[in-house]
Amino acid sequence: MLQHKPIQKIIDLTDPATNVIYNMSVEEAREVILRGSLDAVNQIDGQFALVAVDGQTVRLARTIGRPLRYFIAKQVDGPLLVTADRMETIFAYLQENGMGDQFHPSYTRMAPAHYITELALIGCPDPNPVYKRYFNPQMSHLTANIEEIGAAYMQAVYQEIYKWLRHRATEGPIGVCFSGGIDSGSVFLLAYHALREMGENPARLKAFTLAVEGGGDDLAQAREFLNSLDLGLFLEPIEITAEDVNWQDAVRITEDYKPLDIESATMNLALCRGIRRRYPNWRYLIDGDGGDENLKDYPIEENPELTIRSVLNNMMLYQEGWGVESIKHSLTYSGGLSRSYTRTYAPVMQLAFEGFSPYTSTQVIQVAEGIPFIELTDWEHEKLYDLKGKIVAAGIKALTSMDMPVYPKRRFQHGAAKQSIFEDRFEKDPLAYRRAFGAIYG
Repeated sequence: MLQHKPIQKIIDLTDPATNVIYNMSVEEAREVILRGSLDAVNQIDGQFALVAVDGQTVRLARTIGRPLRYFIAKQVDGPLLVTADRMETIFAYLQENGMGDQFHPSYTRMAPAHYITELALIGCPDPNPVYKRYFNPQMSHLTANIEEIGAAYMQAVYQEIYKWLRHRATEGPIGVCFSGGIDSGSVFLLAYHALREMGENPARLKAFTLAVEGGGDDLAQAREFLNSLDLGLFLEPIEITAEDVNWQDAVRITEDYKPLDIESATMNLALCRGIRRRYPNWRYLIDGDGGDENLKDYPIEENPELTIRSVLNNMMLYQEGWGVESIKHSLTYSGGLSRSYTRTYAPVMQLAFEGFSPYTSTQVIQVAEGIPFIELTDWEHEKLYDLKGKIVAAGIKALTSMDMPVYPKRRFQHGAAKQSIFEDRFEKDPLAYRRAFGAIYG
């Protein structure tokens, strides 16, 4: 008969200061998670990754914008649980305490966003975690009216930006990671509108646009976007060389290997490094990551695993992947944006910025999930791809009276450099990224 030993020690290496919670303290939020009430956890307003301990039970909860990992190590006197936002942090702790030989990246676990991850810490053999969903938005409940949907969606985004400016980014300059696309464009305009509504100087804003070797299509688009609204003075290109585009660094920093996410993270890392070189003391960055996921704006044809029916019928498919009970769900990496948000989070944290995307907020996702996509698209791909621009532009008009330009979708990594430079700096074989990640820990 197996003799279970309870966990003797819990080492929480997450940084409480990275949590942004508006309606309670971090300790109060941890108590809410400790009690395990799903409705109460859903009422925590903000971005967080929290660990709560109740005897042999540990509960972890996070939002998309804050990754959270854990690892169970073995000791003579009982197992040890280590939590952190990064594999690297867990590995360093284990090495320092003579347990580095137990580590392998595939043994770490990522807590999925929007769930309480509950661990019964009896140890050896380690029990499977139990997942309890705390965020469960209602699908397709809004009326099929573009203007009404747009107003509700942009109002939710605006409220998140307003709270962040009022309670977190209260002073100092604010950089918008800006391509002139729908998501970054809406974030810039709503931040501009919020500062004016608050009676603050919108000159706190800068629209940072990455330009590799003179830039790709994004720089011209960003300039045209802002000039059309007489806001061109806010644009600041961050010009870098092709040698500054280093995907190997992105693999190491994001601790992942999925090609599209590594490409995006590589450009984000180059942008952050360029801003940091120019502004050594800059703190706040805001971006539009998550906007594509919310409005299901990815080319379905590029993913052989997807159909338009799977995309429109599955709640938060792009935010969470196939779900924690699915055979396709990765315990090591979670799924969807819950996994891939490290493409934004990790480079920003590496360069000592504080980043924020309002599109990852549960309040914003809740509105997005309420959109009647099937009714509005009748299962047609092109109607789905056109929908995002119509909704966001309508909402911006309703809230700010501005006519926001809408351009065709283009991924961040494709717009920052000319195609020839992109092809030269990135690998065509996706296994190259996986091999580079595997080499980090030998």
